[in-house]
Amino acid sequence: MPFRAIDRSWRLAALAAASAVCVSGALVGCDSDTGGSAAPSQHPDPAEPVPGIAPTHQDRVPADAPACVVTPTRDGDPTVAAVSDPAAPRITITVPEGWQSTPGTGDTALMMSGPDTLSATVTIAATDLSPESAFLRYTAGVGGTMTRRKFSVTGAPFCGFSSQQLAGTLQAPSGAIDFADRLAHIPTNTKQYLVTIHLESHSGVPGFPAAKSLLTQDFAVVIP
Repeated sequence: MPFRAIDRSWRLAALAAASAVCVSGALVGCDSDTGGSAAPSQHPDPAEPVPGIAPTHQDRVPADAPACVVTPTRDGDPTVAAVSDPAAPRITITVPEGWQSTPGTGDTALMMSGPDTLSATVTIAATDLSPESAFLRYTAGVGGTMTRRKFSVTGAPFCGFSSQQLAGTLQAPSGAIDFADRLAHIPTNTKQYLVTIHLESHSGVPGFPAAKSLLTQDFAVVIP
């Protein structure tokens, strides 16, 4: 997948990278189609609130206590995603039936593959950034240098955690790519982490909407 091939570069993109984001109160996004032409170079307005930000609580959480219990809204396979960092949160997501999932390495907690070019990745990475800054950095880097034909950002806080959902279509040299992301900023007793669930496929794949609904819904969280 072209999007996967540039994964490292766009995740490390600076805040100054072109974000093509329209800001309006609790909703950020340009849900438009440029037909493959270059979108206007726009940046998040720092004067506007970043969507999905919840108040941060500093209360200590008992070890291995569920910080968020979620009942999945659709059928699928509950799957734990975790990294080797002992301070990192563990999450449980719903993987679509029939998909294959394998543990990752480093900050990659889980890798998943489905039919028709569908694939997804869960990352759990320590961050020194606030929720606002972490979300802006991630959003600014989505797609790297690829043109954003469609792009939207909405707030989706859950269980007291700051969270966002991203969605859109990118124009790669080999064709259009649909993507969807769920971001969550999760503090533990010792650190804070940016959790990301990233889904992608060739544009127009029939199974994409159902996979998006499953993988970007609220998920269970356990704090070590």
